[in-house]
Amino acid sequence: MTPAVTAAENAAGVDSAAGGSITATLVGFARTLRAAGVDASPDRVQAMVGALGELDAGSRSDTYWAGRLTLCAGPDDLARYDRAFEAWFGGDEPGRLRPRTVVQLPRDIAMPTSSGVDGGPGEESKAATASEQEVLRHRDVARLTGPERAELHRMLALLRASAPTRLSRRRRPSTTGPLDSRRTVRAMLERGGEPARLRHHRRAERPRRLVLLIDVSGSMAPYADTLLRFAHAAASRRPSTEVFTLGTRLTRVTRELADRSPDAALAAVSAAVADWSGGTRLGADLKDFLDRYGQRGTARGAVVVVASDGWERGDPAPLGEQMARLHRLAHRVVWVNPHKARPGYEPLVAGMAVALAHVDDFVAGHSFAAFEELAALLSGAGRELAQSQAGRPRA
Repeated sequence: MTPAVTAAENAAGVDSAAGGSITATLVGFARTLRAAGVDASPDRVQAMVGALGELDAGSRSDTYWAGRLTLCAGPDDLARYDRAFEAWFGGDEPGRLRPRTVVQLPRDIAMPTSSGVDGGPGEESKAATASEQEVLRHRDVARLTGPERAELHRMLALLRASAPTRLSRRRRPSTTGPLDSRRTVRAMLERGGEPARLRHHRRAERPRRLVLLIDVSGSMAPYADTLLRFAHAAASRRPSTEVFTLGTRLTRVTRELADRSPDAALAAVSAAVADWSGGTRLGADLKDFLDRYGQRGTARGAVVVVASDGWERGDPAPLGEQMARLHRLAHRVVWVNPHKARPGYEPLVAGMAVALAHVDDFVAGHSFAAFEELAALLSGAGRELAQSQAGRPRA
């Protein structure tokens, strides 16, 4: 039994014999919330127990507000929490309850309907669908259920992960910008030397190469599949995208992700990657990538995305050296760490600490909303202003 639970029992004024009842009551309530669709994770349950340690665990009002402030992740969870609280605690005092079975509450599931009349079942279904998708956008992919994960995969397949761009040496006609003297003079000659409208031009944009290095080790197993689906969405938008997996060895999976079907592409990647859910040799894998591909042009001037939690099995010093080498070659280095979104996260892992010194953007990759932000970042990562030829400053 945790100290927080003991404190809650002391505040409730119950003896140790009743402690198991309080613990079972709170755990059962959390299971009921999860069945109702509320993401009552173990961390949130622990926070509720800690809050009750400072309040009166025998008070229905204190228990209600302690759970509401710690277990609800957003406005959509409030109505489900109220129904679950009423169903679980009823009218009794929480400290005197006996453990019950998990209550299965109805969830707001969008059902297909052909009705489209305002205020009718069709509008309610659309509202429920929008609400569920909004909640799903911010859910951690490691905690999704089977149906939620299937919906996430459908959303990822529709994600427009555009490739970054850069300014080309070539110029194209434009209504604004520097004067195009050659086209202007040519237009005057066509008019027999008569004055003509001034012509302008601007520098054209070309796609910048996008390279994704995805960690598929054991510590990244809950996120590797989703990250590879994001890579598939990016590769389908820009064929020049290169994708590699990092583990105990470096594996190029660009050809496997060329299949239009995300499921078929992921199946091909799973067959090609021999070190799935194994160890991590980030420093050695990065050196292998730079020696075989990066130095020859794959990483030169590209936007390189490294998706990893930074766990390094060996000495982190080589990882820092290879990250510095990668930073000199690439136009921009983006590091995606799914754990960054956790409250109180600090990059204390040795590999993450040495890599951050050579990273331009450090972002989270734990939810669909985070992938949307990453896609927006990548689409604008290579844009340069025509007015100033200087690129974006390093972080």
